[in-house]
Amino acid sequence: MKNILITGTKGQLGNEIKQISNNFKHSFFFTDVEELDITKEKKIGEFVKANKIDLIINCAAYTAVDKAEKDFDGAHLINVIGVKNLNKVCINNDIPLIHISTDYVFDGRNFIPYKETDQTNPQSIYGTTKLKGEEILADNKKCIIIRTSWLYSSFGNNFVKTIIKIAEENEQILVVDDQIGSPTYAHDLGKACLEIADQLFQQKKIYFGIYHYSNEGVCSWFDFAKTIVEIKKIQTKVIPVDSSAFPRPAPRPHYSVLNKSKIKTNFNIEIPYWKDSLITCMSKI
Repeated sequence: MKNILITGTKGQLGNEIKQISNNFKHSFFFTDVEELDITKEKKIGEFVKANKIDLIINCAAYTAVDKAEKDFDGAHLINVIGVKNLNKVCINNDIPLIHISTDYVFDGRNFIPYKETDQTNPQSIYGTTKLKGEEILADNKKCIIIRTSWLYSSFGNNFVKTIIKIAEENEQILVVDDQIGSPTYAHDLGKACLEIADQLFQQKKIYFGIYHYSNEGVCSWFDFAKTIVEIKKIQTKVIPVDSSAFPRPAPRPHYSVLNKSKIKTNFNIEIPYWKDSLITCMSKI
């Protein structure tokens, strides 16, 4: 039995990991900013030593994409300084780190699924700070970075819950159809993180580095919304529109599909189809 520290427990992924942790034979320490502020390096070091932590899964992040455009300091503090602190503590204590990153490190101009080796080019403050966090971890030989996209869950605020709410309140809704990606059920990503942690502890051959994870399949936000409405059986018309109909402070990637071959091959991870996972998630909402 190993001791695993989870940061950012109040977020979607942290909450999902907490829900499935009983399926894994380890001791978990679930923290958020109130219990452990990752912007305080000394506090992290003390916590790790006091609780004999064997691995950290960092789910903490500044994810308010539009707000970050006017709050660089806030995004930088969590996505860069916080990561720097976790990285230093992990290196000093010789423990592995699993860190969650994002498709926003790319510019979204691709036409085939992004591989881990593709050129990064973030177009927003959020994406820029997340990439900087990745760069800080580059020299950590015991770090796994998992980039994901279009995350949703039965916990917190997300696209699925927003669509359900506005669809129930309106006869028709407008949703962009020129942004393409793959939804990710946080439960599936959390399970993958813990399966990788298990392999680390079993001392199997581990390939540290950058990985991509999202559910299988590809869709637009319009396709995603229409499927949500159909599953919920809401009598609302979903109308496709261009992104220009919804100008946002932070530009959205037009193409966010991630190539997941590496994580499936190296860790033997099975990834569910996005519609199947959406049905599972919505049964809990």
